[in-house]
Amino acid sequence: MPPFTVLHVCMGNICRSPMAERLLAHDVRQAGGSDDLVHSHSAGTGGWHEGEEMNPPAARQVKARGADPSDFAARKLRADHIDAADLILTATADQAEYVTALRPDAESRTFVLGEFGRLLGVVDLGELPPVGDSPEDIQIRGEALVAAVNRVRGTAAPLHDDDLDDPWGRGDQTFSRVADEIEATVGPLAAALLNR
Repeated sequence: MPPFTVLHVCMGNICRSPMAERLLAHDVRQAGGSDDLVHSHSAGTGGWHEGEEMNPPAARQVKARGADPSDFAARKLRADHIDAADLILTATADQAEYVTALRPDAESRTFVLGEFGRLLGVVDLGELPPVGDSPEDIQIRGEALVAAVNRVRGTAAPLHDDDLDDPWGRGDQTFSRVADEIEATVGPLAAALLNR
């Protein structure tokens, strides 16, 4: 059984989605999980930064929060990344539309990151399947969690405030604020998946 897979998407895959990738992986480990249970990775809709390392201010935020920014290389989003993902979290509503234009069948598991965090707070986690220690247990719980958040969403569109600002080219203060907004979703997501 493969791990529950979360795909983070932004435009260049050097700022927002790498921060989300590494911060979720860190939060999963902090909650007692591992990469074998939850796989966090990322890609960009633009593709012009392929192979580049994480933008230095983004890497500083990741490191400051106890996560590891090393050995990162930006990737262009491909349809097979979407197909393999159990949950897709995008930086903006435009990127969510890009994902679902590539793969319309991914709509029920594609959310703007802020939207997912906002709706996760409404879900009754007590109604989800219990967590065990196997990848299969986490997969079952994760799929139920995504379905529950999608039910809460219904047909409502994301809110403007759900988008993450693009911090590229801006100062550490902006990167810190965006990283805080990312953590406000990925921390509760890790906790919900691992029932911690």
